[in-house]
Amino acid sequence: MHTDASLVVAFLNTVDIERGDDLLDDPDLWRRWAEDYGVAPNDLVETRTARDSLRAAVGDPRLPARPLDLPLRFSLTDAGPALVTTDAVAAVLAAATRLAIRGDWVRLKICPADDCLWAFYDESRNRSRTWCSMRVCGNREKARSWRARAAAVHN
Repeated sequence: MHTDASLVVAFLNTVDIERGDDLLDDPDLWRRWAEDYGVAPNDLVETRTARDSLRAAVGDPRLPARPLDLPLRFSLTDAGPALVTTDAVAAVLAAATRLAIRGDWVRLKICPADDCLWAFYDESRNRSRTWCSMRVCGNREKARSWRARAAAVHN
């Protein structure tokens, strides 16, 4: 069972900036991704629009913020109210909506490293995590900052 956060992050990361790969460029890979998450694949254009809109909303600096207006279905069952998700985009949007309702939307972030831009879910207590990985992107940025400060002192 995937959590709301893991589903949204996995969807946001169907594009890998560092490697230059976009899963949505290959219909078979997209279909397999959707099957792995137990949902039907959407049309690739609709999927890319939803993904790019969500990535922009989370903070991807390459993408312009733009509204996304897609219908979601609601159902009242014996277990209570539920958003009906019959396809991948609806499942991701329902998960994002539940994160927003719980106040966890702000925990979805994009790594600020220009060569990374990986989406991640900030599980830190005070929601202050900046980098997707402190060992990789955070360490690289700290080393860059240190070198810049050291060069400024020696000039």
